[in-house]
Amino acid sequence: MNMDWKVKAVAAALIIAGVAFGGYRYYTEQQEVKKVAAVETVQAGRRDMKSTVSATGTITPVESVEVSPKITARITSVLVKENDTVTAGQIVATLDGTDYEAQMNKAQYEVTNTKSKYDRAAYLYSIGAKSQEELEDVKLSYDTAQSNLVSAKSNVNNTIITAPMDGVVVGEPQTVGSMAVQGNNSPTVIMRIADLSSKQILAKVDETDIGSVRVGQQATFTVDSYTGKVFKARVSKISQTDTGNSWNIKSSSSSSSSNSSSTASVIYYYVTLDVEDPENLLLPAMTARVDITTASRQDVLSVPLTTLKTDSNGSYVIVVHPDGTQENRYVETGIYDDEYVEILSGLQAGEAVSSSYTVQKKSGSNRGMGGPPHM
Repeated sequence: MNMDWKVKAVAAALIIAGVAFGGYRYYTEQQEVKKVAAVETVQAGRRDMKSTVSATGTITPVESVEVSPKITARITSVLVKENDTVTAGQIVATLDGTDYEAQMNKAQYEVTNTKSKYDRAAYLYSIGAKSQEELEDVKLSYDTAQSNLVSAKSNVNNTIITAPMDGVVVGEPQTVGSMAVQGNNSPTVIMRIADLSSKQILAKVDETDIGSVRVGQQATFTVDSYTGKVFKARVSKISQTDTGNSWNIKSSSSSSSSNSSSTASVIYYYVTLDVEDPENLLLPAMTARVDITTASRQDVLSVPLTTLKTDSNGSYVIVVHPDGTQENRYVETGIYDDEYVEILSGLQAGEAVSSSYTVQKKSGSNRGMGGPPHM
């Protein structure tokens, strides 16, 4: 009897233990199910994509000129003002020509005087009273006087300042009474004239992006003056040297070491874009924030950038199967935009990919490729 009781007690204990173990298994499995269900996923889908390069530049006229004097003299009149429209050849200012007119009169006298001497010497030479050498000396004086007269007349003519091109006066011209100084290095700029009917952007593009930029690519840009308005542009030129000519070792060696160290870390290239401005809204020196379209694809397979992982073997996404199992699926990528990346191979439309970092539940068929996600 005591034996039967002990057997029953052992059996009961085994049953209780089995139920407890079964309950624990059920609990842990449910926790795994909840963990899998908690994985955030997105479906690979098809969409139109556009890859862009961003840059900042300055609005400038395609054609502009600084009007500077060819002689040094005081400004006696300015016949135009800011925003006036001018045509090529129009008189826009005059300089004091008193001294230059005096020089011209003196040069004219010298020409008259040396011409008389030359005529007399030529006659004497013709009758044998002058040598050829004496005639040549007088001829040289006459030629020099003529040359001086041409130069003096040119200086007088240069007191009249004319517009070298059609355009608009940009900025305030110099005032009457100011001294206009000629020179090759820093001449006085009497006024600036620009053709504002055609504009361009001179943008600085980072060296990491310049390889994607091509002449002819379309672009859009905005300026702070017109919030919400998008303008169009087109790449017309790409500079073959960086903005600081840092590649030129001979040239850069003459610059200070401090300047070299400050610019060596960032390399930019100038990209010129022709601007469409039919309403003539844009003004010179406005800052343009440019997006150059470097590639465009229609109806391509893509996933969010946040789902793409990388390791030493390449790029991959974590595919989540209907049964909750996951695998690391290596993919071939195409173009990128701000939010998505194009998938060229390795993934099908509609497949779910993980966008979180939960612990993966390995599938029995050993689908996994590679290790845990890395960014």
